[in-house]
Amino acid sequence: MKIAIMKISVIVLYVLIACDAAVFAQTPALQGVPKSGFDHSDWSHVLSENVVAAGNSTQVNYAGVEKSAQLLQRYLDSLASVSQPQFDSWTKSEQLAFLLNAYNAWTVKLVLSDYKKIKSIKELGSLLHSPWKKTFIPLFGKTLSLDDIEQGLIRGSDRYQEPRIHFAANCASIGCPALRNEAYTGGHLDVQLEDQTRRFLRDKTRNFVSNDSLKLSSIFKWYREDFENGWRDSQSLEDFLGIYVVELMLSPSQIEKLRNGDFDIEFLDYNWNLNRTQP
Repeated sequence: MKIAIMKISVIVLYVLIACDAAVFAQTPALQGVPKSGFDHSDWSHVLSENVVAAGNSTQVNYAGVEKSAQLLQRYLDSLASVSQPQFDSWTKSEQLAFLLNAYNAWTVKLVLSDYKKIKSIKELGSLLHSPWKKTFIPLFGKTLSLDDIEQGLIRGSDRYQEPRIHFAANCASIGCPALRNEAYTGGHLDVQLEDQTRRFLRDKTRNFVSNDSLKLSSIFKWYREDFENGWRDSQSLEDFLGIYVVELMLSPSQIEKLRNGDFDIEFLDYNWNLNRTQP
């Protein structure tokens, strides 16, 4: 009788262990940490402490970031520790979030090298190489440039085909879309990108109607092909803008002109001044 009870107890124990394992496997990842296990919280902390709202855009307190230099460096080191096979094992959303964070974090790191003396990030380049072509970023066992990340790994890859990255990758300039005050994560990426896009198109210093002409940021000129790649069935820039007529504050007649391709579109000069907070 005792042996039978012992056998039943062992069976019950195994069942309980199996149930616990199943429950653990279904437990969602911690908020802010993607299922890949990569932790962007250090970068989120730097951003939340030093990025401040400025209308529909943001400004960066680079002096504050400098005080958090150790935390920023720890995050950059964690990016550098990721291998290509590890990266490739993640979902596309996790990959793209990782690359956008890497681009933004290394841009901030570059600005920190001389932010007290420069008026624009462009001053950190040379006659032969723009700052975006400097190779100083350790990633996937190579030394890359900012252009290698944005133009190569993101835009140059067939993996993503995501035009909204242009409202998430920040070039440390006033003309850029806002630097978000939190890190991008795979689990929240679509919502974050959509929020960035709508915020940028609401910004009447960058996109607005004047004299019956639609004035747009030069981003739409430089990367026009990305907005015409079929994302949400958009085959033209007008198609893409038609998704966001509310943000652009277009009237019914203006919406009709946009959809018919009759709206005159002009591109604004880009403001390359540094996106720093004002003293």
